Amino acid sequence: MTEWLQAGLWGLASGAMLVVGAAIAWFVRVPSRVVAGVMAFGAGVLISALAFELVEEATDTGGLGPAVLGFAVGALVYLAATLALDRLGARHRKRSGDQQSREDEKSGSGLAIAVGALLDGVPESIVLGLSLVGGGGVSVVVFAAIAISNLPEGLSSAAGMKNAGRSARYVFGVWGGIALASALAAALGNLALADASPATVGFITTIAAGAILTMLADTMIPEAFEKAHAFTGVITAAGFLVAFALSNLG
Repeated sequence: MTEWLQAGLWGLASGAMLVVGAAIAWFVRVPSRVVAGVMAFGAGVLISALAFELVEEATDTGGLGPAVLGFAVGALVYLAATLALDRLGARHRKRSGDQQSREDEKSGSGLAIAVGALLDGVPESIVLGLSLVGGGGVSVVVFAAIAISNLPEGLSSAAGMKNAGRSARYVFGVWGGIALASALAAALGNLALADASPATVGFITTIAAGAILTMLADTMIPEAFEKAHAFTGVITAAGFLVAFALSNLG
């Protein structure tokens, strides 16, 4: 199996967890504190993967300059994009309560929420595709981090979509489409950068890392804290430690 195809399948597998989370939210009433706890844990896992599997490795192989520049670019681009989408009605796209805009309240908010969800998922998929560059195999820690965080992300956001009166066709269309887009982004990321220099790979990797960390602070952690309150920090720390241990065991 070619490397880019493997990358696409790993991207699809991680993106499918968004659909699983959405299905759980649609058919089962999950306590909000459970969702918040899993979201906090997933955030901790992702933070650890960003620090030790992505940014550190990108710095070691591509140099500090490209890594720092890429990380800053990723954070700023994500900020600009999310501010634009917020004005269109996607501000609370990951909230599980009744904060999401309804279409009759904000025309076009459904499309904005879908685009926002896509914006959140693409950087993670590119990182997965890049982790296979050079034939080293997918990073288990990075894949686990993305999959673990995708489950509560899909669950929380889909619950909010349902509360906002959106249809099952919309909810599963959004998350199914993003799962497919995740596969495409992972495959293209791997294919486009298969022969790139270490500095270029490091730069692109840290662009994605900067966007992911900004997304965590902007959406996932606030949603977790709203329900889990004082326990958010320790649950996030537990996720960080689990991923850190897996990284060192690997």
